[in-house]
Amino acid sequence: MVARVKAKPVRFTDACTLQGAIQQNVEVGSKVYTDDHRAYAGLRDFSHETVKHSVGEYVKGETHTNGIESFWSLLKRGYYGTHHYMSEKHLHRYVSEFANRHGVRKLDTENQMEALARDMEGKRLLYTELVQ
Repeated sequence: MVARVKAKPVRFTDACTLQGAIQQNVEVGSKVYTDDHRAYAGLRDFSHETVKHSVGEYVKGETHTNGIESFWSLLKRGYYGTHHYMSEKHLHRYVSEFANRHGVRKLDTENQMEALARDMEGKRLLYTELVQ
């Protein structure tokens, strides 16, 4: 099974916020790999394994966070290299854009464009909504 990135901005990185997001978006019983941020401690209903970035550990057997770090790296490069600024109001749109880009990154250009056109169908952002 290919993992799909589902990401959204969160205001806080406390246990309630992060564990709540995991509970809402990850199937119970799934394997969840995280770094050693204390907000993940006590995560229930999942097989939870960590790597301890705080002591220089980045891979432990099959446990790592390299895939999701690749996603965040792609988003950061888009921020610095293309957009230069992402407003808080529209941050969810930028994050969604890069989650979609990440999902099609291994497709050839033609198939990426087909996926983009398919995902745009029925969606419209009016200028007045954009600038309000």
